[in-house]
Amino acid sequence: PVREALLELSYEGLVAVTPRSGITVVGITPQDAVDSFAILAALVGKAAEMATARMTASEVAELRDLEAAIHGSRDVVAANRHFHRTLNYSARSSRLLTHLRQAVRVVPDNYFELFPEQERRSRDEHGALLDAMAAGDASSARVLAEEHVRRAGEALGGWLEERRTALD
Repeated sequence: PVREALLELSYEGLVAVTPRSGITVVGITPQDAVDSFAILAALVGKAAEMATARMTASEVAELRDLEAAIHGSRDVVAANRHFHRTLNYSARSSRLLTHLRQAVRVVPDNYFELFPEQERRSRDEHGALLDAMAAGDASSARVLAEEHVRRAGEALGGWLEERRTALD
């Protein structure tokens, strides 16, 4: 099982396998983070677009409740994930969910600890997204969802670049 796990990590570009020498952790560069979030953004945008066309008014209301719960939660990360997971499931596309599950792995569990200011920004962006979805504006919902995730990736990429520069 360890060998297979290491091979999987090598396929993902996180480790380098050198025959007869061993395995080296490659890590993630600032650009890798930005690129990974851009891919996630495209998938999340598509989920928002599809969900807008497929959701009922009561499902939009449920998302509003979940969004409101994020800001009073002791576990903002879990509440935020629950909001996004519910939105993604509302797209009603098992293929899209499969790709999202893979792509979302790039989001650090401690994202809001690293970027506490992002919590407020996230609240504003979630509200605008839900307004577009409630209005049935799938195109705007897609763009807003993509920008929401892309900005998060840019914040992470900038932070990684600052750390890399500080270590050089």
